[in-house]
Amino acid sequence: MVLSVCDLSVARGGIPVLERVGLTLLPGEALVLRGPNGIGKTTMLRTVAGLQPPLAGRVEAAPESLVYAGHADGIKATLTVEENLRFWAQVFGTNDISLALAAFGLDPLAARPAGALSAGQKRRLGLARLLVTGRAIWLLDEPTVSLDADAVAMFAGVVRAHLAGGGAALIATHIDLRIPEARIFDLAPYRAAPLAADDFDGAFL
Repeated sequence: MVLSVCDLSVARGGIPVLERVGLTLLPGEALVLRGPNGIGKTTMLRTVAGLQPPLAGRVEAAPESLVYAGHADGIKATLTVEENLRFWAQVFGTNDISLALAAFGLDPLAARPAGALSAGQKRRLGLARLLVTGRAIWLLDEPTVSLDADAVAMFAGVVRAHLAGGGAALIATHIDLRIPEARIFDLAPYRAAPLAADDFDGAFL
């Protein structure tokens, strides 16, 4: 077992958004979170990643097996593409960045300052960080923002290679990534019941 989420309840701004979510992610599997805007996909991913505490339930995963990629690209504008990847490789205790550069078509941009990249190129650089982490479980929040069709296909290929190598991915996205290994996980049945009027004052204490 790679990742187990058991009876997980999460809140945004003190307001419960999802209740009693349960899922299991095994090596080689990808799970795509679906649901309307505001249902709590980002909140759930951040909770699974350990960036915020759950209201209830638990997340079980091997130590240092998770890596989260959110809406921010997490790059330093004054560093080059290569320097950004080397920085993150050092943070995660890895050395080789060649695969990350090649997988996202960044070799021709290696010496360019990240601040001079287009939005799509910055997104590719941000996603390339995944390949220098050495982490098995990727938690991805709308990873294809700012990517054109070719870059989306490139990203899907990277995810499929990660799965083929025994990795796993939990992805929040509205688009079809064309990853046959991926299963859809609908969050709608786990939407938290609306708070009663009397509960709102307590939610902001």
